[in-house]
Amino acid sequence: MLFHRGPLHPALDPFVAGLGYSESHGPAVREQSIPTGCAQLFVNLHADAFTGAAGGAAVLGATSRPSVIDTEDQRAIAWVAFKPGGAFPFFPPEPGLVVLEDLWGRAGAVVRERLLEAGGPADILDALESVLLEAGDLDRDPALEAAISALDRGAAVGEVTDRLGFTRKRLIGLFHDRVGLTPKRFARVRRFQRTLRRVPYDRPVDWAELAFTCGYADQSHLIRDFRDIAGLRPTEYRPRSPDQPNHVPL
Repeated sequence: MLFHRGPLHPALDPFVAGLGYSESHGPAVREQSIPTGCAQLFVNLHADAFTGAAGGAAVLGATSRPSVIDTEDQRAIAWVAFKPGGAFPFFPPEPGLVVLEDLWGRAGAVVRERLLEAGGPADILDALESVLLEAGDLDRDPALEAAISALDRGAAVGEVTDRLGFTRKRLIGLFHDRVGLTPKRFARVRRFQRTLRRVPYDRPVDWAELAFTCGYADQSHLIRDFRDIAGLRPTEYRPRSPDQPNHVPL
């Protein structure tokens, strides 16, 4: 079962890409998780822990490296997917998976209980929205939004600094404090995500053509990014499903 929607409260719309709840009853497998450059919040409603984390509510900060996940953690799970740079009102940029209690204290410790007390999937996501509205100072950062939007479209870092009137050091500091990746690394991950969305699922992939279309210098350049960001060779890329391109069963 999968239930997914965007935020209902308009104050969350600049920051949150979507919220979801899913249940899985199949055998547990290990998957390679490909980074998106965006942070995520997970609440395990099946067990009060995640593989590699001691609590049942945890934040995965923006990263540019792949990780291995155990789908046992997804038997019953609620999540928030933040927009690029959208997590900064709620969490500091933390590397890896961090237990929510370590970031929010007592408020983070009771998030899982609050969701368990909700009714069905829609109520769970409503409760999750309430958690975010209570936790965040929802002031927007126009400079960050402009930089992220430009880099997400493929603009060069130098072009973005010139457009904003920033020095490179100032832009790097902004991304360090609010995104958790350098602008260059963020741009690489987002270009890779644009590339994955263009991979066809109904025919063989022309990797040279895909590399050219997505702005890589050549096919070898794309292969290097596959190994660095996805931890795979292009020919090993077999996602869980077309609508879940960042999950590759191992």
